[in-house]
Amino acid sequence: MSDLPSGAEHVADYVLGQDLRIRILTTAEETNGQFDLVDAVMPPGAMTPLHLHTRYEERIWVVSGSFQLWAGDEAVTLHPGDFYTIRMNVPHAIHAGPDGGRALTLSSPAGFGKLIAQAATPVDRASPETELDLELFMAVTAELGDVVLGPPGALPADLEQAQGR
Repeated sequence: MSDLPSGAEHVADYVLGQDLRIRILTTAEETNGQFDLVDAVMPPGAMTPLHLHTRYEERIWVVSGSFQLWAGDEAVTLHPGDFYTIRMNVPHAIHAGPDGGRALTLSSPAGFGKLIAQAATPVDRASPETELDLELFMAVTAELGDVVLGPPGALPADLEQAQGR
């Protein structure tokens, strides 16, 4: 969980299953929809599904730990202080390193914070058994223009192979 102070009323803690813990630092409402900012923590070995965003870019600044990131035809390992921009419509997946990872993630225009606020479980209602509500998650991702392309472990190169490239 993030060690940042609670601060203003809008700051809320959420879990997305057991693989992502998030504190929303700045909401779309506060920025007129221009961006949102979250503090995200992934445990060791956790991995996102292969996905893309059709309505916003994602900018990641690593605070601690490390992440392997696949975006389009790029594969990078990010360490504390590293920054990476994932452009709209670029298939990508993120894998937390052996010590897990913590990153500040800015989406512009706002999008990711909305996904978390609508599809994640507030931490005060979560338990070690809390699972991702997949039906709700998929409905919210579709509403926000996000597209899940494959399960955790799938990479952008898998799409190219499936399409015969």
